[in-house]
Parts: sequence; C-alpha cells; structure tokens
Amino acid sequence: MAKPIKKIVLAYSGGLDTSVILKWLQDAYDAEVVTFTADLGQGEELAPARAKAEAAGVKDIYIDDLREEFVRDYVFPMVRANAVYEGLYLLGTSIARPLISKRLVEIAHETGADAVAHGATGKGNDQVRFELAVAALDPNLKVIAPWREWDLTSRTKLIEYAETHGIQVPKDKRGEAPFSVDANLWHTSSEGKMLEDPSEEAFNEVCLRTTHPEDAPDQPEYVTIGFEKGDAVSVNGAALSPASLLTQLNELGSKHGIGRLDLVENRFVGMKSRGIYETPGGAILMAAHRGIEQLTLDRGAMHLKEELMPKYAKLVYEGFWFSPEREMLQAAIDHSQKYVTGDVRLKLYKGNVAVVGRTSAYSLYSLEHVTFEDDDVYDQKDAEGFIRLNALRLQLMAHRKRRIGEND
Repeated sequence: MAKPIKKIVLAYSGGLDTSVILKWLQDAYDAEVVTFTADLGQGEELAPARAKAEAAGVKDIYIDDLREEFVRDYVFPMVRANAVYEGLYLLGTSIARPLISKRLVEIAHETGADAVAHGATGKGNDQVRFELAVAALDPNLKVIAPWREWDLTSRTKLIEYAETHGIQVPKDKRGEAPFSVDANLWHTSSEGKMLEDPSEEAFNEVCLRTTHPEDAPDQPEYVTIGFEKGDAVSVNGAALSPASLLTQLNELGSKHGIGRLDLVENRFVGMKSRGIYETPGGAILMAAHRGIEQLTLDRGAMHLKEELMPKYAKLVYEGFWFSPEREMLQAAIDHSQKYVTGDVRLKLYKGNVAVVGRTSAYSLYSLEHVTFEDDDVYDQKDAEGFIRLNALRLQLMAHRKRRIGEND
C-alpha cells in the first residue's frame, strides 16, 4: 500500500492554473501544501503570489530570488557550449526547469515534504524536465502532475472550479487566453491558441520584450562585451554580475529588435509545436561568445565543440541537465574555455547583431602567418606536400574505380 502523502511542495506562480492546482491538491490529497515561487527575472510582481497563497491557507510560502544563480550556474554554462536546439532555439524555457526543480527538492527536504507538484500539462516538455530532474536529485520524492490526474480539461472547467472554491479569477482570465507565455531573464516563449497555425505571421501580436525591428533606431549602436574564461564579465568596460549583465544586454537587444524567433520545433514527447521566442540579450551574448572563441580556440577544440554542441543542446531540451552525460560534456566544454578571455565589439541594428571586432591577450590569430604580404614564417612550398598527402587516399579510390570499371 502506498504511503499517504502529508505535505506537498508546489511550484506556484499565483496564476489561475497553479491557484486551482493548490486548492485541488489540498482536497484531493488531504495534504498540507507548501508553495514555491521562483524569481527568475520574469518581470512580474511576485507579492500577489504570496497574498494568494496566504488566502488559500498556506503556512510555508517560499519566494526566492534566483536570478544570479540562474544566469551564473545555468545560462552561462549553456553559453560556454554555444547551445542551440535545432539550429535556432536558445533553450530559454528548458534551462530554467532544472533550477526550479532543484529548489523544489531542497524545500521538500527543508519542510519534510513527501512530494512535489508542478503545473505542466501532459502534452509538453516541461513535465519531463521537472520529473527527470527530481528523479536525479531525490528519487524517493513523489511527483504529482495534476494535469495528468484531474478532469479539469478546459479553461471553462478551471474557472468553474475556481469560482466554486472562492478562488479569485481576474477579468482577463475569464475569456479564452490568446496564447500562453513563459518568461525569465533569458527569454520569453509564447505558444498555443492563436499561434497554433504556423502559416500565420504572429510577431506583431505576440512580442512582449522586443521592439519591432522596423521601429528600432535608425542608427546602429555598438557594444563591447568582456569575457573571462568563457563567461561574460563586463559591458562597455563596466564589470557586472551575471544577472545584471544579462539585464543590460536585454535592454540593448530590446531597443534594437534583436532576438526574435518564429520556430516549429520537435517536442521530446513526439509532436511538433510552434512558438514565438524573444531572447534579446541572449542573442547578443551568444554572438559575442562565438566571436571571442574565434580568436582563442584551437581549430581542433572548436570543431570538436561544434560536434558536441547538438548533443548538449538536446540533453538540455529534453530535461537531462542532471545526467552524467551532460556533466561529462560540460567538463570538456569548460576545459576548452581556459583561454577564452578578451573583448568583443558588436554592432546592433534593426534586429541584427554582428561581431565587428575581437581582441584577446590569448589570441591564436597570427598576422605574420596569414598576411598576403611578404613574410618570413610561412613557406608556401610546404603546402604542396601537404596537399599531396591528403590527396593520396582520394587518388587510390579513383584508380580503383577505373580498374573495376565503376561509373559514378
């Protein structure tokens, strides 16, 4: 017989869905509920979440500012890897879930809870991310996913349940939501409803964080980002903490309409989904990191990183942040960043970010070797033997084709 659940830690935003989930957990499990609200830089006032939790009779309410930890320990390691999912997506939702899960488990340990709960639906990736992380951190904790258990399968039923149980429903939540939004300091993600037809343009109606590129300033702006061992540490010469640095880059990117993406992606659960993403500061930071690596990474290390990156991005997307394979890849990536130090100058203009200058004390760029002018360090005749040796296997295969009469 399963052990009864006495206390549950809920990942709680204070919105309609998690407010209903809070009451439902109290009733369905006859258990005490602890709420946890993470400030990841989503830009929302968090005091109402506390007030709503108190109104629901919650005794233990956690509202934690995790912005610095989020950028330092989750976003920055991902940037070191240049991680991009399916060639475009900068993994803004994916990278927030392991930190939320880690804190859920910590609070469960602090409060003696038997279970944790989340508000992810049974169709999305987040349920997988939350639950894989919890399994890795404490397999003895039960994970409750109300959307997979209850019969509140529509917004109308959610509102009816809320009204029946005295849960306040804002006026703007009574109609059908045009789309759902997830936000943190790295990005915003909008999905569902009016966005479900991938043939319809949606930027103008959806973008919350960035200026429309056509409305951005008519003059470009230049910004210099300083790096130490692969991590950004300054903007225009001013040293900043990780969260402060990303906040400043977000302001610059937003002003110039940078970081917009309309993507049809392959979810881990098997279906395709269409999302509108905004990652203004992230787009700038990723371009800058690649720029400093161009100077400081050896060709072999850079090419190996490019081979590892899709695997790394896939692990993050699918919720395997706490897996041994992600940690192994991270160790290799972090080792590659030993000399990734210097400054990158970027030009921001109407939705575009371009690297226009790079400097580093650890640069591998040698003007003596690459110049078209006379030099004393490179004998061009050496290239003849190099080409001959690399051509040998191709020549042998060509001779075999002729010998056996094989046509292309």
